[in-house]
Amino acid sequence: MHTEGHEAPIDETLRLPAAGAMLEGRLQAPPSARGIVLFAHGSGSSRHSPRNRYVASVLQSRGIGTLLVDLLTPEEDLVRENRFDIDLLSRRPGEAADGLRVLPPCAGLPLGLFGASTGAASALRLAARPAAGIAAVVSRGGRPDLAGAPALRAVRAPVLLIVGGLDEEVLELNRAAWAELRCDRRLEIVPGATHLFEEPGTLERAAALAADWFGRHFEQALPCRGDRTKRGTIPHPNHKEERR
Repeated sequence: MHTEGHEAPIDETLRLPAAGAMLEGRLQAPPSARGIVLFAHGSGSSRHSPRNRYVASVLQSRGIGTLLVDLLTPEEDLVRENRFDIDLLSRRPGEAADGLRVLPPCAGLPLGLFGASTGAASALRLAARPAAGIAAVVSRGGRPDLAGAPALRAVRAPVLLIVGGLDEEVLELNRAAWAELRCDRRLEIVPGATHLFEEPGTLERAAALAADWFGRHFEQALPCRGDRTKRGTIPHPNHKEERR
């Protein structure tokens, strides 16, 4: 199994077949990437979302590759109901992940999922599948409750829920979803942040939390670490189930 990662940076536009559509995405990965994170965008968002692009850039700076992919075609996105079709939006990342795994630069690398808004439910539905092979999941301002209790209880990958301290309704929904999870899970509350993390420093905090989470669990998922130098290795944090 290939675990050393590629030796040159990658920045490619991909077309991946998924659930009856061709999805467009952007794969970016630094040399010797420690893992790949697939972004599941929320309702009305796309791979061009400035917030998700910022988070992706932080992950890349920490030695983690990213795939930002549109889960709906431009025509499908015109139908508002499609943006909230969790069943459809859950199938799309799964098939995109299958396509990603066979690409030579990504083969053998741990795969993580990052979901915002309704994209968090899509990511958790995928992680709940026994054969999905997901190494870690992060939700930012997400709606994990929309995944449904049975799916939440079936997730085995470590899950980090990041919520703004001022996003009170979504915070309560995340607390309810956190209670349903049976995996290694953490709820991180970013003080002063609203739903879109537009307040100064809040998106930066969320991105750093995501990078820590993926970095920690990708290192644990790699089967043969040896004594090789790990780019951007992140110290193992003290585990707490809920932090403010």
